[in-house]
Amino acid sequence: MEGLETYEERFRQVRENIRGAAERAGRDPEEITLLPVTKTQPVEVLEAAWQLGMRVAGENHVQEIAEKKKHFGDRIRFHMIGHLQRNKVRQVLDKVELIHSVDSLRLARDIDRIGEEMGLCPKILIEVNVAKEASKYGITVEELPETLEELSHFSHLRVEGLMTIAPFVENPEENRPVFRALRQLFVDNRENPFHNIEMNVLSMGMTNDYQVAIEEGATLVRIGTALFGARQYTTA
Repeated sequence: MEGLETYEERFRQVRENIRGAAERAGRDPEEITLLPVTKTQPVEVLEAAWQLGMRVAGENHVQEIAEKKKHFGDRIRFHMIGHLQRNKVRQVLDKVELIHSVDSLRLARDIDRIGEEMGLCPKILIEVNVAKEASKYGITVEELPETLEELSHFSHLRVEGLMTIAPFVENPEENRPVFRALRQLFVDNRENPFHNIEMNVLSMGMTNDYQVAIEEGATLVRIGTALFGARQYTTA
């Protein structure tokens, strides 16, 4: 584990970059949420980040969320950002503040059904595969209107916005069209008439391209490596 001063400097630099990107786009930096991605990081690292003010964290795996939730309780609010298997929905619904990765109607139906059984109304984002990568999850751009209409009939979930995972590229400018396209979908669906669907969160951009994502309208960026360095792979 690296020293607290190292993490403090990284958090400072990322927040400075967020501010710079927002100002370049004429936006208020306060509109943008930094979601530290703590997947595979041990609790000691999260404790250090908590000392620096981290109160929300993104995780990829249900088991890891459960273990870290047991340790931190309500001190850290967890987001599920990885692919969620349908058979693990029940294990995670009461442990996360937001599920970013709802990539199919089948998964949404399970969340709605289990949410009703557990007396919960989970908040979710719809994952859109804007770049049409075969290796990525998510609905297509063309499927989004029909998906939102279907989701409007669900009574035990709330759609808070959209999410995408852009391709990994050396030059972040290559992802600008991806972010711009998702932002347009976000805007186009903001005035929908559905009672359980609001476009409040636009989750896009990671370590290699978050500044471009902010310039194109992201309200939440998911940052791991720039804050914590290379991932640790000693935990489940």
